[in-house]
Amino acid sequence: MAILWRKFAASQLGRAHFSAGPSAVSGHSASGGYKTWKNLTFFVALQTIGLCFLNVYLAHQEARGHHPRPEFVPYEHLRIRNKRFPWGDGNKTLFHNPEVNALPDGYEK
Repeated sequence: MAILWRKFAASQLGRAHFSAGPSAVSGHSASGGYKTWKNLTFFVALQTIGLCFLNVYLAHQEARGHHPRPEFVPYEHLRIRNKRFPWGDGNKTLFHNPEVNALPDGYEK
């Protein structure tokens, strides 16, 4: 197989096939490609990301406070404390929020 490949590569057709088209090594055929992508990144992509962030942030600020806290239901399979936590009073999780997270007997506030 290698012999056939060498013969094809050495032929006139093979040389014309391998030398035709733009080269990634030579810079004369694709000299402005990186400038186009650089400009697209700075003038299109970054502004688009900023607008998406602003949209999500404003939607979050608008929805804040519109969702009431769910009513506490003392399910037996939730908030089980077999062993005390090693911090605080031992009943609250590490990132406990008294307005959102319920304790085994109900909300604090």
